[in-house]
Amino acid sequence: MRGRFLRAIALGLCLALPQALLAQDSADLATLVADRVDLRGDLLVASGSVEVFAGTDRLRATRVTYNAQTGALEIDGPLVLTTDDGQSTIYADAANLSDSLREGILRSARLVLEDSLQIAATEIERIDGRYTRLNNTVASTCQVCAERPVPLWQIRAAEVIHDAQAQQVYFRDARFEVAGVPVLWLPQLRFPGPGLERSTGFLSPSIRSTNALGVGIKIPYFITLGDHADLTLTPYLSAASTRTLEARYRHAFASGGIEVNAAFTRDDIRSGDTRSYLFAEGTFALKRGYRLTFDVEAVSDRGYLLDYAYSEKDRLDSAIEVARYGRDGFTFAGLTAYRTLREGESNDTQPTILLDAGIERRFQPAVLGGTATARLMTHGHYRRSDLDIDSADADSVVDGRDIFRIEAALDWRRDWILGRGLLLEAETAVNVSHTRIAQDAAFPSSVSQSWGAAAMTLRWPLMRRMQTGGSFLLEPIAQLVWSDDSSETLPRDESTLLEFDEANLTALDRFPGGDVFEAGARANLGLRMAHQTGAGYRWDLTLARIWREQDLGQFAGTPALAGDSSHWLASLSLDMPGKLNLRNRALFDESYRFASNSLRMDWQQEDLSLAGTYLWLRANPAEDLPDDISELSLDAEYRIDENWAASLDYRFDFQQSRAASAELGLAYTNDCIVVDLSLSRRFTSSTTVLPTTDLGVEVRLMGFGKGGSGGRPTGACTG
Repeated sequence: MRGRFLRAIALGLCLALPQALLAQDSADLATLVADRVDLRGDLLVASGSVEVFAGTDRLRATRVTYNAQTGALEIDGPLVLTTDDGQSTIYADAANLSDSLREGILRSARLVLEDSLQIAATEIERIDGRYTRLNNTVASTCQVCAERPVPLWQIRAAEVIHDAQAQQVYFRDARFEVAGVPVLWLPQLRFPGPGLERSTGFLSPSIRSTNALGVGIKIPYFITLGDHADLTLTPYLSAASTRTLEARYRHAFASGGIEVNAAFTRDDIRSGDTRSYLFAEGTFALKRGYRLTFDVEAVSDRGYLLDYAYSEKDRLDSAIEVARYGRDGFTFAGLTAYRTLREGESNDTQPTILLDAGIERRFQPAVLGGTATARLMTHGHYRRSDLDIDSADADSVVDGRDIFRIEAALDWRRDWILGRGLLLEAETAVNVSHTRIAQDAAFPSSVSQSWGAAAMTLRWPLMRRMQTGGSFLLEPIAQLVWSDDSSETLPRDESTLLEFDEANLTALDRFPGGDVFEAGARANLGLRMAHQTGAGYRWDLTLARIWREQDLGQFAGTPALAGDSSHWLASLSLDMPGKLNLRNRALFDESYRFASNSLRMDWQQEDLSLAGTYLWLRANPAEDLPDDISELSLDAEYRIDENWAASLDYRFDFQQSRAASAELGLAYTNDCIVVDLSLSRRFTSSTTVLPTTDLGVEVRLMGFGKGGSGGRPTGACTG
């Protein structure tokens, strides 16, 4: 009795200081702030703008009566009780609570979780500050107003319990309604509370329909495995007797993490066979700055990934690498295993195992100045076939050639700024290597070779400043290169696809591998022009060509680089910040006969984003291009209004005069629901993959789990 009376006196002293907030030494005492305080025996009455603070809870009301005999608060509303540092808010007309605000009953109340999920109830009971029990409830994240009196969806339940500590919401005797129409009844239902990042339970289902598999449904089930791991199991059942189980496992460690995606299937496409795939990847930080990365890619048959839309890859690679990259160089060692899924390619005759390792260091020579780079590299690739290429039948494509090489290289480069802004660059490079060749009688089993090159480059960047704030740049580029042409001939397995672009215009060697080096004397000439306005608009044009002293035949099969002189290289870029980005690169000869042309465009507006690519390549059997390639790819996204958005992904093959693939997406989003619709068609076909039409539907209820509803469209309510 005396303790409660002293508590009332303490509360009265707090209230005697209008609008002041006093700290409490005792955790079980509440702090009150009010405009007016009256003491009436054992009753303390606070009125006006009343606020009560107890731990992390905060109560605002028009009138609070404290009973020193019972230690209870009788509260007149409208009142607002904010709990758990703002995680949940209760609005009510009246309440009877303990002085710690952790126990009691609120009448005609509404619970709002993180400004998202709203649960209205005739009565709310707080239990031990952790549980909130609601009776005769209606729950939804949809706004309710005069324009939309019935929410798009709602859950009616006899009882709802919110566990603030576990961040879970439990429903008993629940009925799910859409536009006021009951569609599903569940005796028990559980949802993660807003803000909860991970919780065991079902995720949003999705519906998928294809002409090969029929209509099917995916129902993912998420399982937490402690604080650092989880597993998602997704059964997939379809009308075409498809029985598939998808799985995703993730595990985070102190030094890295792994993710595994897999699926196992029994279907009518391959009756009686078990189809499966496994993709796994991981990254780990090791000691002394090294990093370990790995990935595993495996599939049971060539068509499985495309049939189930898991991936469009037609060559799988599994790899492991240990590497350290720094400012002054790198060290790495890696092993890669390839598997081709392409028709006409055999995993016996394709290089399936590759080994690469190397170390590089950059330093500044004390005498010469500039920058020098020293490298020691190894490379090897292995084919499953054990047949010699010359021992195979004439009509056979079996090739069992295996290669292993070790090479050492040293590069040096230095720049000088001469009079009138001329920039002179000098560079040189030497390379020695030893190569072992197995199962190819056309070449010796062991070859040692050396190669050297030197170049002088002169640039003259001429800049003019405009009175409008812009600038114009004119930069002629001239490079003279000499390379040793006495290297031994090796089988060309690595340097089969060559490029000529702005990046390698002044390169000493344009072959990507160590099996062949560019030789002979040549001149690389180019001209660059650029203009930038004061508003930030910019265009950039590059013209370039290579002239050789003589044609050594190294680039036979690559018309853009073959002969005494290369094709013309023309590159144009246009940047209009926030509007248009355009890139075009073309290779053509003196007769303006194009070998290739690529155009990339990005267009941005407030409601529209458009990205398109056009690619044209002339047929070249030497590069495995038997026919011309002329293809257009288009990606577009358009926001129709605040709620609706459409997307298009389209590829058209002009050579075949038909679409290669097309996908149309339509999404509806408002304050309480997200609906994603997708329709796609893959027109390509082969003996293992048939043309496929795919229809997908996914519905997500907003307001459950991480993210809440901040920033979403508000739906039909305008007030």
